[in-house]
Order: sequence, then C-alpha cells, then structure tokens
Amino acid sequence: MSPSRPSLGLALFALAAIAAPVSAEEPARVVLQNGRSIPVSALALQGDKFVVKTAADGFEAGQAFPLQSADHIYGDRPAAVNQAVALLLTDKPKDARQLLLPVVSEQRITARIPGNFWLNAARALLVAHALNGEAAECAAIGKEISEATPAQGIDPFVFLGKALLMPASSGFEDRQTALLDLITDTQPADMCAYASFFRGSLFKKEKKTPEALEAYLVTPCLYPTGGLLLNAAAELQAADLLAVLGRREEALILVKSALRVSAGTVLADEANKLLANLK
Repeated sequence: MSPSRPSLGLALFALAAIAAPVSAEEPARVVLQNGRSIPVSALALQGDKFVVKTAADGFEAGQAFPLQSADHIYGDRPAAVNQAVALLLTDKPKDARQLLLPVVSEQRITARIPGNFWLNAARALLVAHALNGEAAECAAIGKEISEATPAQGIDPFVFLGKALLMPASSGFEDRQTALLDLITDTQPADMCAYASFFRGSLFKKEKKTPEALEAYLVTPCLYPTGGLLLNAAAELQAADLLAVLGRREEALILVKSALRVSAGTVLADEANKLLANLK
C-alpha cells in the first residue's frame, strides 16, 4: 500500500529522538554457546568451521570449532558503516563504497550468526553499488545477502537495488513508481526508509517540492526504526525545502533533530551549514 501523507506535526513528533552517548568502539567478537568469545578478526571460516588464524583469548592458532557453536556477535557496529551510510545519503556513493568494502570483507564470516554487523554493511554496500551504476557488483552482493538469509528468499534490498539502477531513460514516473512500490507494510523498515528517501530525491530533482517534502517526511515519520542516519538525512532534505518555502521555524526543528543523531558524520557537517543559513 502507498504511504499516507503525514502531517508535519506528526513528523516532528516522531523525530524527537535522543542521541546515544559516544563511547569507544568495541571490536566485534564471536560469542560461543559455552560463553567464551574471540575477536572476529582472529578467525577464518572454512566450510562450516571456524579456524583460529591468530592466537587470542585462550584460543590457539589452528584450533577449529563448528559454525553452529557460535551463539551471537558481541561488540559495536564498525564506525565506518555509519560514516558510509551518511556518505550514501549525501550523494557520495563512491566514497561510501570504499569505506564499506573492507567492513563487508572482514565481517563476511559472521553473516550467518545472529546479531552480525555484516548484513547492514552489505545492504548499504548494495545501495552504494546501485547508486554508482554497478549492476554486476550490485547483483553479486544481493545474491550473497540472500544466501545468508535463506528463510526470507530473495532479500528485499535486491529489489531496492534494481529500482535504484533504473537509468534516467526509464523516465521519471517509472523510476519513482518503482520506489513507491517498495514502500509497504510488509517490507523491512530500513528498506522502506531508503526507498522513500531516494523517491524524495527524484521529486526534488524534478522541482516537485510538495511531493519531495512528503516523501522525505515519510522516512522518519512512518519508518523511524529504519535508521537514525536515514532519519537525519531525510530531516535535512525536508528542512532545506521548508526553508525555500519560507517555513524557517519548522526547518530549524528538523535541523536540530538531525544534529542530535548525526555527530561524527558528514551529515552533521551538512546540518551545521544549513543551521548557519537559517540563523
């Protein structure tokens, strides 16, 4: 179903998120069912077994244990992922790809373990490939993601990638409709948020300001769990449009909301620039 038009008041209410405190990044670790854990960087995956590459935390080099003995992943999501997502959403997909490739490579061995950081990074990389027009790479990572999550069949982000890969020659209406078709109650919130954000970008390029504003506000208003940086990017785009419309106070609310969750990324730089222009 198509998203309903959100009121700005409802959108602003949904955006009242509080940024998490900043702390040092703790590298990802594989936690075993017996409670022991080992850094992901110390492991290699050979078939259905983990092999210790580098002795660490009581594990000896060459020691092996089955993949099924891994219970979950513990640690902090690599900071590079947030940086990359922010770059994706500020029209810098090539820079995003460069940050994501090493994360996806290092975390690949954890793809089938609950709580892994690979899946989010791989999906962001798929979006980067699509925005870069890299169809073969987009298809390859989409296949990998789908194989890592077999219960759901083809991963929904595969369809997002196909929509983003549509060339300008496909026509504006077909491109925005392809994205709109992905925004349904049955799809993951993060994919809906991405689809709505990039739909807003299409409208903005066509100078369809009311439609662009609605699409950007759909991202944080209807899909707030899609990602804090997605929310922030959509808020900034909506604020920019509101400023053009002379709705300065509403724009300021959105910019300040974006600043609360985008610290340390290029989105914060964009927010501060817009804030300075609004004052």
